[in-house]
Amino acid sequence: MSCSEYPDRPRVAVGAFVFNDEKVLLVQRGHPPAQGVWSIPGGKVELGETLQEAAEREIHEETGVIVRANMPVYTFDVVERDNKGDVRFHYVIVNVQADYISGAPRPGDDAVEARWVSPDEMVDLNISTRTKRVLSEIFSFTPTKKR
Repeated sequence: MSCSEYPDRPRVAVGAFVFNDEKVLLVQRGHPPAQGVWSIPGGKVELGETLQEAAEREIHEETGVIVRANMPVYTFDVVERDNKGDVRFHYVIVNVQADYISGAPRPGDDAVEARWVSPDEMVDLNISTRTKRVLSEIFSFTPTKKR
């Protein structure tokens, strides 16, 4: 069991919306919660890190891409309970927008795949509902083709 499972308090995590050439940087998660689901890259904030420092570090660790993180654009909780009702995971996730600096996506850390994705390519991926909603509502990043 990882130290993130069955926590004694919520954990703070950060994600980043990174765009390049009309595509967004996404990763396919390799571990729970959300194993197998595509979402924006990110991870836990370490003690002493700002949200921006954590986002820059996590994006680089997960994708190899270098970014400059900006201000938060969306915040939410993830609370997952087991079949007994005990809290298995509890994250407060702060998403920032980040500027692409350099690098080609490659999976690392928790990601089993990392790549730039166009709005139309999103139709064929198992993308988290929340990621799709934020991409659409905040960034007007939506597919033009129907499934």
